Amino acid sequence: MLESIDCMHWEWKNCPVSWYGQYGKGDKKYPTIMLEAVASQDLWIWHAFFGVAGANNDINVLDNSPLFDDLINDTAPVLPYVVNGVGYEKGYYLADGIYPQWATFVKSFTVANDAKHAYFKKHQEGARKDVERAFGVLQERWGIIQQKMAVFDWNEVYANPSRNMQRTWIERCETQRRKNKEMRDRGTHLSLQQNLMDHIWQEVKHEDEDF
Repeated sequence: MLESIDCMHWEWKNCPVSWYGQYGKGDKKYPTIMLEAVASQDLWIWHAFFGVAGANNDINVLDNSPLFDDLINDTAPVLPYVVNGVGYEKGYYLADGIYPQWATFVKSFTVANDAKHAYFKKHQEGARKDVERAFGVLQERWGIIQQKMAVFDWNEVYANPSRNMQRTWIERCETQRRKNKEMRDRGTHLSLQQNLMDHIWQEVKHEDEDF
């Protein structure tokens, strides 16, 4: 599991009036800038994508985010693991219901129809609160961002030597097409969700046996 992902709206009180249409949202008092973040239990933020206009939603942010660039370009490390006897190769993020059914996301259930689903729902939603806690800390300690557009140097370039630099342009395009299809695979998403649910449900069985 590669931590938890979510978005938040950051109020931008000094937004120019002419930009209110882009950055305004009906349920917000002020125009907002959106922040997509991935955070761990210790409140460490592993990924942050900041600056999308507040009139958007989490999916619009994801479509513009560089979160999966390394995966699509085949430069991300391979992370093989086994859940409930089934092997997987891509890490996943805990996400809420708005996110798509991709192989890289594990979501909860809107309705839990039995004890197994309820147990999984409780644990997934409980673990996903890590990113919400991180947002709370950011809002408390970084209020200055409300007054500015961003605190990121857009001219900063990160060098990332990749193994696909030797590939031809056609090969890179084919790799990106294949990786993008794998990442968006709904079947893998449902399989992983089911196997994770079965895996943690064993905890209940073991507790009952011990009792």
